[in-house]
Amino acid sequence: MTLSAAAYQEMILARIAAVGAQPSVGRAADLLTESLLAGGVIQAFGCGHSEALAMEIAGRAGGLVPTNRIALRDIVLFGGEPVEILADPNLELRPEIAHRLYDLAPIKPEDAFVIASNSGVNGTIVEMARLVKERGHPLVAITSQEHSARVASKHSSGQKLGDLADVVLDNGAPFGDAALPLANGGAVGAVSSITAALLAQQIVTEVVARLLTAGVDPPIYLSANVPGGREHMVATEARYAGRIRRTA
Repeated sequence: MTLSAAAYQEMILARIAAVGAQPSVGRAADLLTESLLAGGVIQAFGCGHSEALAMEIAGRAGGLVPTNRIALRDIVLFGGEPVEILADPNLELRPEIAHRLYDLAPIKPEDAFVIASNSGVNGTIVEMARLVKERGHPLVAITSQEHSARVASKHSSGQKLGDLADVVLDNGAPFGDAALPLANGGAVGAVSSITAALLAQQIVTEVVARLLTAGVDPPIYLSANVPGGREHMVATEARYAGRIRRTA
């Protein structure tokens, strides 16, 4: 295969087509819609590059307002930990961090979760998924089924993210995420961030369609960079005071 921008485009478009056709997207939207209709908020969590998925779900133009992003840095912003802890390369391997994040977040029993992890095996991710299910929340997982199947769990339970979710969405990424092989080993052209963003936007679109069918006016963000957008944002977020956080 010729290594080029065109080759990457051809590869990623094929994977987008496959990922976007998953019937599980509808099942995920059903779970999240039920939560919103019950007064819940969608809690989104991911570590590393998978945090981009949480950013697609929570607090962006065209997205649902009743959404909240949980991030590793919350233990500093809201938990009083020293900022140096974020330099720990093993932070996302530590199961106890999931408990800190859950306890610090504005979570209610009716909330649903979307958790993203390409490998689905790191300690914080697996422990968060276990905690979410123990507390009775619906859970949608976005992960690479190929990658996850080929690696061992790094959690003492031996479980992986996909083992715990009510609905699993495959992001279509290959083992190692990059899809264009190099002659001397390795590969370039990562997949998971692009396909996870696709799945996030598909889910939001399907949830909004279901709210409209139920006769509910969907609480949607307008861009803050269009006339009236910032005023709309402030007024709509006020309906969820104490339930959602918006941090950098």
